[in-house]
Amino acid sequence: MPSAGRWSQWFCLLWLCSLLVGCTHAVVREHHTALSLTDARDTWLGTRAHQALAEQTEPDGFALLANGQQAFAARVGLIRQAQRELDIQTYLLGDGQTTRLILSQLLEAAEEGVRVRLLVDDIGAIGQGERLAALSSHPGIHVRVYNPLPVGRGHLLTRVLASAVNPAQQHRRMHNKLWVADNSVAIVGGRNLGDEYFDANDSRNFADLDFATIGAVVPELSRSFDVYWNHGLAQPIERYHAVNSDAWQTLKAGLAAWLDDNADSEYFNELRHRSRNAPPWETLHWGEGLAMWDSPGKLSSATPEWSDTLLGELTEATELSQRLVIISAYFVPTEPGVKRLTELADRGVTVEIITNSLESTDAAVVHGAYAPWRKTLLEHGVRLYELRPEQEAGSDDGMRVPGASASALHIKALSFDDQLFVGSFNADPRSIYWNTELGVLARSESLMQAFNELVAVGQEPSLSYRIDLTPDGELSWHLESEGEMEVLTAEPGSAWRHFNAWLSHTLKLERWL
Repeated sequence: MPSAGRWSQWFCLLWLCSLLVGCTHAVVREHHTALSLTDARDTWLGTRAHQALAEQTEPDGFALLANGQQAFAARVGLIRQAQRELDIQTYLLGDGQTTRLILSQLLEAAEEGVRVRLLVDDIGAIGQGERLAALSSHPGIHVRVYNPLPVGRGHLLTRVLASAVNPAQQHRRMHNKLWVADNSVAIVGGRNLGDEYFDANDSRNFADLDFATIGAVVPELSRSFDVYWNHGLAQPIERYHAVNSDAWQTLKAGLAAWLDDNADSEYFNELRHRSRNAPPWETLHWGEGLAMWDSPGKLSSATPEWSDTLLGELTEATELSQRLVIISAYFVPTEPGVKRLTELADRGVTVEIITNSLESTDAAVVHGAYAPWRKTLLEHGVRLYELRPEQEAGSDDGMRVPGASASALHIKALSFDDQLFVGSFNADPRSIYWNTELGVLARSESLMQAFNELVAVGQEPSLSYRIDLTPDGELSWHLESEGEMEVLTAEPGSAWRHFNAWLSHTLKLERWL
């Protein structure tokens, strides 16, 4: 008779097999494409964009969406202004007041005849399968999850266990963020769907940045969405969560009741006073844009060659002789990256980097892979700034996050002399090799001026630490507090954060971050 230990082993094996086998529901997966350019021009957004572009010599118009509430209002505006189709691609889908309003508005739009396509990375859909399937039960709404697992979907722990069968592929995620309305107006940048991305979280918010754009670049962004939507890694949510055909009605009623109960919230009251035009038509920056994205098959292939990555393509498309600015929530330069940055600085290129401090980051393990390179970068003249967690309430300027007790940087932007790239790409190995990313490279004089003003705000000592070297070659943190300049010689941050950063460096996790 098998021993108790042997029975225990067999039980665990059978449980793991049942977890990994799972089942899917028979669902027809249709091939969809975006609205044609001819049909797009017949919509209100298409007509407005065509009229605005007709008065310009440049092919594209851009607006920087730096304020979280403004960025959210713009998205709500696109939902309400769309007449034919809405395409939304996101890495994360949170559950909060902003997401609930978005979902309610999507149902309203679908009821008006708008086709809605929502593509969410499967990691971002953990625990929300039933709700997304209910949303997709509406005949005008289609929801797909990217790089899905059929099991372990209800909780992060079970998802991690299920991922153990193929950790290499499950480590790779679709990190793209994109909104396209009637193939006429697009929003691309760093924001996921969640309260913390739109200044709607009472405790912690992200300073983030988007492009709202019209023009020739929009159909290319729309094409990128189609490529991902129709790829084999994008699967209908109904294959993993079965719901009744009228589940959307229950969802709609529940969302409406919740919104009625919270209609007088401070955030919604402030939102009512904001313009919901996307883009802000009267203040567009005119120039030329280039849509850039990773191949969706990047998730299922071997480690790609540098030239086949978005950063490789971006490097080929830009020239650099005067100034490089990197704003990245997660900055992991690695040895080759540090070599490249110091070479640029040595030949006279101004290199400026803004990232999170140990105090503000939501991933201390990432900080641990960046921190050891600071001294080398500073020795070569690279300028380093690290966002502080405390913010001045009520300010709408640049990277300031009003209303929260703590904030973190989530912007992903790079400027190369007179060109600006805004998208989902962080300056780290994960964005280069493991995730898929998306963004727009723009050339516009007035746009660069607006971005440089944003950078200047982010470098203010009341907002960020300026990292420098003491005469003894040690790091120091320069800041302004209550109008007075201070210099710290020990890195701010809790013991727990310091431990996580140390552990990351000790275990050499750099390549996986």
